[in-house]
Amino acid sequence: MNDTHSLTTFLKKQVDFTEEDLQIILPYFKIIETKKKEILLSQGQISKYSYFVNKGCLRIFFINGEEKDITRYIAFENQFATALVSFITKEPAEENIQAIENCELLSISHEDFRQLLLEVPKWKDFYNIYLEKAYVNNLKRLMSFTALDAKERYSQLFQINPNIVRRLPNKIVASYLNISQETLSRVKSKVLK
Repeated sequence: MNDTHSLTTFLKKQVDFTEEDLQIILPYFKIIETKKKEILLSQGQISKYSYFVNKGCLRIFFINGEEKDITRYIAFENQFATALVSFITKEPAEENIQAIENCELLSISHEDFRQLLLEVPKWKDFYNIYLEKAYVNNLKRLMSFTALDAKERYSQLFQINPNIVRRLPNKIVASYLNISQETLSRVKSKVLK
């Protein structure tokens, strides 16, 4: 199987890339495999890579002032993941990136990502779409934390991204919803009734 087939399909759904564009873009991506629980980026390091998930699942998380693990983002197959603020600013990351499952990833370095902005005009369109979606997703999550109770957040998550609930351990689901595992258990029992 072609390792870049999923990436090609994903990119074409976002922007009308030509075959010539893709011949320039795809060689910049390198395949890497990670083991479950492997850390790809630790807080304090500079985010030098963006990852496209071919198989598996990545999570981006941070540890708050109370030493509580908070999951900010989860990327399954056909999604990109990076510590975006660090990737853009080249400043130390305040987040960690971890493989939740064994993963097959396509990585692109910050330098290569920037090089594509110069070489392929439509890559700027892709980057704009990527940034807009990241902004919208982050804002919706922030709003859900302030406007919805735990049960409503769980129900919304199950509706928008059931994979998170179905594939991931309760500890990570609770961390993503910013609730305790005990609260998650209570919420799940109420929702299932």
